[in-house]
Amino acid sequence: QLELQRLTETHAIRHIDALHELLLFLGDLTREEIHARTQSQFVTSGDVDHWIDELLDAKRIIEIRIGEQVRFIAAEDAGRYRDALGVVPPLGLPEAFLGSVTDALADLVARYARTHGPFHAEDVASRLGTGIGPIRTALAQLSAANRLLEGEFLPRSLVRHTHGATQRREWCDAGVLKTLKRRSLAALRKQVEPVEQQAFASFLVQWQQLNRKRR
Repeated sequence: QLELQRLTETHAIRHIDALHELLLFLGDLTREEIHARTQSQFVTSGDVDHWIDELLDAKRIIEIRIGEQVRFIAAEDAGRYRDALGVVPPLGLPEAFLGSVTDALADLVARYARTHGPFHAEDVASRLGTGIGPIRTALAQLSAANRLLEGEFLPRSLVRHTHGATQRREWCDAGVLKTLKRRSLAALRKQVEPVEQQAFASFLVQWQQLNRKRR
């Protein structure tokens, strides 16, 4: 999840172009969420705020409001957020960024899935500030195209509970799920790697009770 959300040190943004690329990859982020994805060793809080202002002035990114939050998106996504969420783009953007986007909401949902581990439909609706109905429609559409998978992926401790009922309907991007399975298998294989001969010999002695005193 941390890697998908670009919250690791490896993915930390260190210059202005990386900030623009971050918004293209993750979509809308608040100022606080952008700051959380910087490398403080090389970048100050003031640097990040300056980059945001510079990108806004150059109209490479734009400011939008989703629910009660002010967020930033790449200018290239202006038409997509307009058609999906009704966001009104600012004046002065290139026409190439304002063309009609087919299945705009499904695009945003697909990007959410690519940048998160297994999730519930309510998670996406909350993030995008929409009703649950359109989100479920978009999820079904992406599932039919084999881009998303539905199932029980999360540990029970992380399953959402609503009005006392347990929700076991979870979704995951097909590529993300493949990565999770591959890493899980690698971790399991590592647990069964051969031990040193001395440790194995000691285990055999104890297992076969050869060190047990005979009467």
